[in-house]
Amino acid sequence: MKRRGSGILLHITSFPSSHGIGDLGSWAFRFADILADAKQSFWQILPLNPTHPVYGDSPYSSTSAFAGNSLVICPEEMVREGFLTAKELKSFTGYPAGRVDYLTVRRHKEKLFRIAYERFRVEPDNREFLLFCSKHSSWLDDFSLFKALKTHLGNKSWHLWPRDIRNRNKKAVQLARNQLHDAIQKEKFLQYIFHKQWFSLKEYCNARNVQVIGDIPLYVSHDSTDVWANQEIFKLDENGRPSFVAGVPPDYFSKTGQLWGNPVYKWDVLKKNDFDWWVQRFRHNLTLYDFVRVDHFRGFVSYWEVPADEKTAENGTWVTACADDFFHSLLRKIPCLPVIAEDIGKVTSDVKEILHQFEFPGIRPIIFAFGKNLPKHSCAPHNIHHNSVVYTGTHDCNTVRGWYRREATSRDRKRLSRYLGKRISAAHVHGELMRLAMMSVANTVIIPMQDILGLDENARMNTPGTTEGNWQWQLIPDQLTPAVTKELSEVTELFGRD
Repeated sequence: MKRRGSGILLHITSFPSSHGIGDLGSWAFRFADILADAKQSFWQILPLNPTHPVYGDSPYSSTSAFAGNSLVICPEEMVREGFLTAKELKSFTGYPAGRVDYLTVRRHKEKLFRIAYERFRVEPDNREFLLFCSKHSSWLDDFSLFKALKTHLGNKSWHLWPRDIRNRNKKAVQLARNQLHDAIQKEKFLQYIFHKQWFSLKEYCNARNVQVIGDIPLYVSHDSTDVWANQEIFKLDENGRPSFVAGVPPDYFSKTGQLWGNPVYKWDVLKKNDFDWWVQRFRHNLTLYDFVRVDHFRGFVSYWEVPADEKTAENGTWVTACADDFFHSLLRKIPCLPVIAEDIGKVTSDVKEILHQFEFPGIRPIIFAFGKNLPKHSCAPHNIHHNSVVYTGTHDCNTVRGWYRREATSRDRKRLSRYLGKRISAAHVHGELMRLAMMSVANTVIIPMQDILGLDENARMNTPGTTEGNWQWQLIPDQLTPAVTKELSEVTELFGRD
């Protein structure tokens, strides 16, 4: 990200689809072509890990930090590979446009996956499949067993499993692998298909000079393969429950802070092991993506730790991690680290020092800039420096138009008009902020698709602190017109980002 460029933030699930959720099929390839036609250099997505209804299908709360989300597997591609028939797909149509109904999608795709796996079982000794399983055994073996056990034991959280399997007694684990062999193989099959489809799409993007930016959440969910298989690196009690959980203190998004509920790391144990688990995680993600955005980056420096019995995040404590040791260790093993640091919020001097030392670009959503601190705000265009990634807004923000209509005060709107030197309306505010971002000196600009289209608050992706109605927005096919692509291409060229 040393040269000027720009891109679009649009998650896979937001593509139009006759299967109710965006997938790795024709629309994703079409979008890669649109990015190239619009002279875009980057495509940013949200985490691609499995989602779960318990966590509102948030991509930031997953059962695995390594596995892919099988819900975005494209059924049409499975037809082409002979695992499904076209007739079997035609039985499942008629989803409403514009929103993802995860419950219905999950039921629909599980039926298709069962059919596909039964066909695969006839000849499971597929050389390519066996090579995939061998290459990814370090995470795939535990993930597939975890998924099989979850189903077998009634979807209970792993800390409620029988003690021997909860504590990963070797004999108990091996017995479970033997007893649940078929269910385990099905999960491995789905991961094989996901990775095959994903890398086909990524190669297509790269061939068109579009680089993919992925996303690594700092924390993992308690009820996940990662915690069950690596209990020694998390702060847990003797029964496997979190003793402390992660969150953030009261801030812009919430007056009582955000209580995420994820178990926090034992950084001293990680350090003794030379951060092996984290190194493996980065290596894995850097095969999937060209760049990675690290969510809640400041947690590598210090993190907000809350006793597990608290109801809000207010009564927490800042605990020092070991960012300097960690990133030096990581760089020894991965010499080039294409990392983007999500550093929104109060950034302390120690966080700034780490960002400067390792030359990680931070992110600057300019939607935050127009409060009373506008002249000095780090997201104000005149304060942004080259080594930054500028956004109009993020997946956690309202859309620009929604912000202007529903959240900006009259003084915020007045400050924005004064900054632009003209009066503006809700209908045009997204274009004005997009131009501010594109003309900035920052090397990289990423615009959420909702802001390119000028959509209002109904297209918001996520509202932090809420558990329902998030991650559901979908693009409607006729919204992304040739005129939109042409306009984006022209503004990209105008500001030297092509």
